[in-house]
Amino acid sequence: MITLDGIARHHGRQILFTDASVAIHRGEKIGLVGPNGSGKTSLFRMIMKVEQPDAGSVSVPRALSIGYFSQDVGEMSGQTVVAATMDGAGPVSEVAAELAELEHAMADPERMDEMDALVERYGHVSARFQDLDGYSLDARAREILAGLGFTQAMMDADVGEMSGGFKMRVALARILLMRPDCLLLDEPTNHLDLESILWLQEFLTRYEGALFLTCHDRRFMNHVVRKVVAIDGGEVTTYTGDYDFYEAQRALNEKQAEAQHARQQAMLRKEERFIERFKAQAAKAAQVQSRVKKLDKIEKLEPPKRRKKLHFDFREPPRSGEDVANLQAVTKRYGDHTVLDQLDLLIRRKERWCVMGVNGAGKSTLLKLIAQASEPTSGEVRLGASVKLAYFAQHSMELLDAKKTVLESLTARFPVAARGQLHTLAGAFGFPGEEADKPVRILSGGEKARLVLAQMLYDPPNFLVLDEPTNHLDMDTKEMLVEALSSYEGTMLFVSHDRDFLAQLSNRVLELGGDSGPRTYDGGYTEYVSQMGYEAPGIRS
Repeated sequence: MITLDGIARHHGRQILFTDASVAIHRGEKIGLVGPNGSGKTSLFRMIMKVEQPDAGSVSVPRALSIGYFSQDVGEMSGQTVVAATMDGAGPVSEVAAELAELEHAMADPERMDEMDALVERYGHVSARFQDLDGYSLDARAREILAGLGFTQAMMDADVGEMSGGFKMRVALARILLMRPDCLLLDEPTNHLDLESILWLQEFLTRYEGALFLTCHDRRFMNHVVRKVVAIDGGEVTTYTGDYDFYEAQRALNEKQAEAQHARQQAMLRKEERFIERFKAQAAKAAQVQSRVKKLDKIEKLEPPKRRKKLHFDFREPPRSGEDVANLQAVTKRYGDHTVLDQLDLLIRRKERWCVMGVNGAGKSTLLKLIAQASEPTSGEVRLGASVKLAYFAQHSMELLDAKKTVLESLTARFPVAARGQLHTLAGAFGFPGEEADKPVRILSGGEKARLVLAQMLYDPPNFLVLDEPTNHLDMDTKEMLVEALSSYEGTMLFVSHDRDFLAQLSNRVLELGGDSGPRTYDGGYTEYVSQMGYEAPGIRS
């Protein structure tokens, strides 16, 4: 259906890939993986004819409809959310617009002389609209928006009043409403909560068209994709299987390549020793020459490229008292809206609380109150003795100094630390070598998140309060963070939409927003799911 044949692409001096080929067949569900900057978005843009390959060809059938979701959302305002969603739904929205124009024209007394032609055209257009299932467009748009976390009131509000995250959801809803032959989705889960991710996961599983997506959510990828295209070190390789299969197969391929390279190196050393030993002996001259010719003909294997695994070791945090945070009868209101009502909660040393709840349940509000970034309307929030708290929120990235480089940002935060230590810290969070000299102003969202986390964790607190820390993080950084936090000796309170992060790090669960009020669960997220029978409160079976 879509073929990229022998393509090459470079950005400046960086070679993204050479002689790469990818095929997307009808109905296939394919995950696209690779490190940040490896060329994943370039592949999407070449399919959309926004970029051209430096070599090779890209073939897309002219009649094929494609829906492309990227992180670059244009200006949206002046329409309701549902109208903006329908307005971007491709051919059906264009037919709907023509229907509206025809209805207006037929009601215009000054165009009575055109009535026969208008009525005839209206008949053709309305038939086309029916073929495209246009009369259910509003209902389908609202169903998709509801799945992506919009309330009915939000659907009828001005899209221009929405946050950037919800505008991204509108852009995604437009693409899903199109029902194109092929979906290209670049990080569709970045701005979604867990309920919306689970809804999208099921939507894409049922979707009958082709799917080509990037995503940093392992469970999502495993559930949805059945083929993986990996960009690594300038090479593009296709694996038939889910994300776990790809990882296992890649590790096996690396092991086999290393063994093959080692065997060849051993053979070459043996032959070279023979040549060196007997090259001066006339009786062995024929054998020496034979072996020299043999070595000249051998295609030397390149040392296999192994992706460096990020690793960060926590220093021992100072010990806190046994009671880390204590909330008594805490209420938080915004105007007439009560977010938290008479909440009691005790967080003890070394507990790792994950906070669950639908949008608006008060998860981020609770974290702000405990981090003392907000005051309760009533009640009391007390931190325990010797508590050293660090708070990660999405606005933390906005506080970075755009004029500084990565290394300068770390130096400003830790002025007495050795430069070598800070280089090591930068490398552990994905800024090795010259990458540490990148200016903050050009960093992506994921890179900014890595820098904020590096600043937080180098001089470790004993109480971490984390609001969606894995947003924008790639798989490697996320795995490094989970591994590091697994050995962390302090206390944690966090909100996350990443199920692996929740499962591997939590040992307590607080669910907010239920009909019976806040509920706590002994055990972590895995035990919570087993006990409750659902993966998130908003999708109770």
